Amino acid sequence: MTAMVGRGAIAGTAWDRAYEAKAVTLMALGFGIVGLDRFIINPLFPIIQKDLGLSYQDLGVISAVLALTWGVAALFTGQLLDRIGRKKVIVPAVLIFSVLVGVTGLGTGLGSLLLIRGLMGLPEGAYVPASIVVTIEASKPSRTGLNIGIQQMANPLIGLGLGPIFAVGLLKLLPSWHWVFGAAALPGLVLALLMMVVLREHGPSLTVKAAETSILDTWRHLLGYRNVVCNTLGMFCYLSCAMTLSAFMPSYLTDHLGLPLSQMGGVLAGLGVGSCLGMVALPAISDRLGRKSVMLSALAVLSVVLLWLPTIGAEPGKLFWALFLATFMLAGVIAINVGPLTSSSVPPHLAATATGAVVGLGEIFGGALAPALAGGIAQAFGITIIPVVALVAAVVGLVILAFGVQEPAGASRAALVPH
Repeated sequence: MTAMVGRGAIAGTAWDRAYEAKAVTLMALGFGIVGLDRFIINPLFPIIQKDLGLSYQDLGVISAVLALTWGVAALFTGQLLDRIGRKKVIVPAVLIFSVLVGVTGLGTGLGSLLLIRGLMGLPEGAYVPASIVVTIEASKPSRTGLNIGIQQMANPLIGLGLGPIFAVGLLKLLPSWHWVFGAAALPGLVLALLMMVVLREHGPSLTVKAAETSILDTWRHLLGYRNVVCNTLGMFCYLSCAMTLSAFMPSYLTDHLGLPLSQMGGVLAGLGVGSCLGMVALPAISDRLGRKSVMLSALAVLSVVLLWLPTIGAEPGKLFWALFLATFMLAGVIAINVGPLTSSSVPPHLAATATGAVVGLGEIFGGALAPALAGGIAQAFGITIIPVVALVAAVVGLVILAFGVQEPAGASRAALVPH
């Protein structure tokens, strides 16, 4: 398998356009279900908070434990994919996290929610690098950025865009918030069956010699690539910003600005719609204009929007567009970072391991520690501090990108050597 051969078919066969469409669609839907399962707790939290007597810090910890186990799973799944293949990881992961999101509805307090959400992060974290690699392998090289954008955008579209509407709507139909989680489990179970039937079993991508290399040696070799290190550090910042906004914006809107639940759900849709469009548009643009320049421009716009956000007040229309613009830029940056920027910075046989490293370590520090820290800050200084926390993360990420990341060589990535 080389960088220039269509990777939609199993190694050694020609690029298959029909399989590309099927694989990208399934990986996108799967990542969308991951987003729904992960973020549906956020719009429900004001109700869960009152029902179970939880605090802002508790919400941060609940978000953090899922991100922590997600990151740990992604960290080790990358090399597992390179050693045993993709399908053997993807199908069981979707089945397990779908069951666990339903079990979330059985939570009775902070302890049980931490246990359930922590367990759920393991199969979700395993799915993420697997789905990214399958998408890249299925894609014609000239469409890699576009297809990664399509696959990645399903997460915010379904999780952040449709999720709040889905959750608030079901609250009106079902007896309580507990039942909403049960309903959220059904789509994933159906999707796992479709993946089992449609996906091709892609064998290990490591050579015999590479497969005999110890995990420690592989990691030491991987960390020799400058972009892998810088992309991971950048991911800390991008996810810190994203998780802070997604986890605490519902409480910011209801507790600080006094918006009713119906308006809150509509404003939060801006997170999903902006992320959805940004994850398609910016990676596709980066196919032509380059990865780094597009990311730098997006992070600059994001910083300006986060400065504007606290000045808006309780105006749903302006709040929607502020969140739309912020997540359009942020989600596009994340999609480029974890997809084409990372995979094109290492040889093909290290693509899954590198992707797992960037996703996993990014989740552990940016996805797990950031919400817990932001929750503690919000508890101490008030929920109004949330836009400031997100802004700081965005600016630090911009600095790392500007001075650390090198534009990858694109199609010549197979010839890359560590810096």
